[in-house]
Amino acid sequence: MSFSLAAKAVGPVVNLRTIPAANAPLVASTHVADAIIDAIRERGCARLAIAGGSAMAPLAPLRERLGEAWKQVKLCWLDERCVDFDHPDSNRGSAYRTGALDKKHSCMFEMPGWLDSDTPKLACERIKSTLLSEFDNELDVLLLGMGGDGHIASLFPGHAATVSTGPDLVAYISDSPKPPARRITLTMRILSSAQSAILVALGESKQDALSRLVAGDSALPASRLSNLVILTDQNLLTDREIK
Repeated sequence: MSFSLAAKAVGPVVNLRTIPAANAPLVASTHVADAIIDAIRERGCARLAIAGGSAMAPLAPLRERLGEAWKQVKLCWLDERCVDFDHPDSNRGSAYRTGALDKKHSCMFEMPGWLDSDTPKLACERIKSTLLSEFDNELDVLLLGMGGDGHIASLFPGHAATVSTGPDLVAYISDSPKPPARRITLTMRILSSAQSAILVALGESKQDALSRLVAGDSALPASRLSNLVILTDQNLLTDREIK
């Protein structure tokens, strides 16, 4: 069953879809692929930012669905832990170890969030420079996960990096509420430039944050995204509540 509703605080359009958890990777890959194709048609390539964890599950079916069009995608990470590629906490390392990404089927360009030789300062400088040179300081599509506390990327409700309205597109976080503490994250400044955002949030632990998001809770970072598609296995609304 799927729902659509307007919610000003969550962007111009919110498309909330309730689906079985097992179907989420395929459904999400379809939404992301459609948004990528639109961006390619408009500007010749698509600028995609992806999350780690369970939100990586749509990547393999996405690459298969796009085929050769995957080579027209510029990829970056929404956030990354300040650990080496081989560390279990590395989003990028996990993506390649699990087959979500494959070096034999590479995209047009990939910007790592953290390199083994990085320091936080070097990582932020490198990302800032690359966002300008390769991404024109904008994104087209976001593939997001969300924590039970409502965080996206490494932007936690109430955290200084989340509420900042400064010009920085990338931030170093030394005190993440969720371990590991040291992280590099893109900020809302650039996330809000995306034309499409697909949020995959599965499990009962996400129900409260999702209900708050759909209700327009401005404390949640995702409330500032436009054209947000939410995919969840939780029944948040009844037909009587949809207008």
